[in-house]
Amino acid sequence: MTDFRALRLHKTDTSAPDIAIERLTTDDLSTGNVLIANEFSSLNYKDALAVTGQGKIIRDFPMIPGIDAAGTVLESSDPNFRDGEHVILTGHGVGETHTGGMSEQVRVPGSYLVKTPKALDSRQAMQFGTGGLTGMLCVLALLDSGLKPADGPIAVSGAGGGVGGIATTVLSTLGYEVHAITGRESEHARLKALGAAEILNRTDFARDPKPLESTRFAGAIDTVGGQVLATFIPQIMYNGVIAATGNAGGFKFSTTVFPFILRNIRLQGVDSVHAPSEIRDRAWQLLSENVTTDQLEASTRTIGIEQVLDTAERLINNEVSGRILIDVHA
Repeated sequence: MTDFRALRLHKTDTSAPDIAIERLTTDDLSTGNVLIANEFSSLNYKDALAVTGQGKIIRDFPMIPGIDAAGTVLESSDPNFRDGEHVILTGHGVGETHTGGMSEQVRVPGSYLVKTPKALDSRQAMQFGTGGLTGMLCVLALLDSGLKPADGPIAVSGAGGGVGGIATTVLSTLGYEVHAITGRESEHARLKALGAAEILNRTDFARDPKPLESTRFAGAIDTVGGQVLATFIPQIMYNGVIAATGNAGGFKFSTTVFPFILRNIRLQGVDSVHAPSEIRDRAWQLLSENVTTDQLEASTRTIGIEQVLDTAERLINNEVSGRILIDVHA
């Protein structure tokens, strides 16, 4: 049986797992009807928490981390995917309860996959990754609600992260005026380059909101949650829309019903893990049509699996930003 290289985490008596680069076989992978020759994965904040043991991400050990991947089908018994087709893997507990993308081979159920848009190769697909998919799903929530560029500016919280950065890029490309919110001054120039019209400080939103405030946004994409989301709501215009995803700032928030009742504000939750395959296909196609990876290249870095732990620690300490790709064959 042909073996391949993967990064694998083993449970220890301490919070930090043992991390090792090992030679494995398909017997070491989770079940599925599609085997992929993987090319690229990515490292995001959730992966960094898993690798360093600073978050309860991994539920089953040993585990290959990595919440996404892109490569070519090696073997498939799923009628929707043929050998040799390029595919993208995101979500569904991959890298948490199902062996993930930091491996030269990945095996998953076909329902976890989408076909890679023709305009993208595997590296470009991972420049978007799970964050890009989630950001595009947030944008779709606004577009499908009927929100137009002429309706007013759109606020994006957590704009320095992968989801917020992609949302900022897509919205500005589509002609919306984007007000990007970040807590890091070092991100200002990058967000301007991605198309943000205004940069707002996160501290202005991490406060106790009033039940009704002066409205200034036609809509918002919130990737932070908690108090930031609560502060957004009373600043949304009549018939406005908020697409909310993630909970980096806390999964609880306190607000009143008055903004919703008086202004017909709509709050839509976005979760890329549970999005139907047809919605994911649509989001990937729109990403490939509306954002060029040239726009992301300046904020993209590529590492090998040997560099994952060090880079994960730096990511948690806010010492790196932008997209971090993992070339699993490097």
